[in-house]
This record gives sequence, structure tokens and C-alpha cells, in this order.
Amino acid sequence: MKIAVLPGDGIGPEIVAEAVKVLNALDEKFEMETAPVGGAGYEAEGHPLPDNTLKLAKEADAILFGAVGD
Repeated sequence: MKIAVLPGDGIGPEIVAEAVKVLNALDEKFEMETAPVGGAGYEAEGHPLPDNTLKLAKEADAILFGAVGD
């Protein structure tokens, strides 16, 4: 199962990091790829939803989304 990991901003990265630990502790194999979104996306690519992030999300079986905005 392919999971797009989109931590986002604010408390998002902290929460997502803990969720990833839980997923890693399971007896399942997950393919996880992280991409920027929100303020992190804007800082990295000049857009809150970079093309690469959108492409990853569309191709994933699931999305682990943190938070964006204030």
C-alpha cells in the first residue's frame, strides 16, 4: 500500500511523525513518501499544493495529512 505523507504546517508535522511511528510498528508493509503542502509547499515550490505533491496524492492508495494554515 502506497501512502502519501503530507505533514503540512503548525502541529501537522508532529502529529504525522507519531502516526508514521504507529504505521511502522504494524505487521504491514507500507510504502510511504513525504511531500510538502501548505506553507511548507509554498516555501519549497512557491505554491501551497505543488504539482509533485498533487501527483503523489493522486497515485497513492491513502493520504496521511497533517494540518495547514494557522
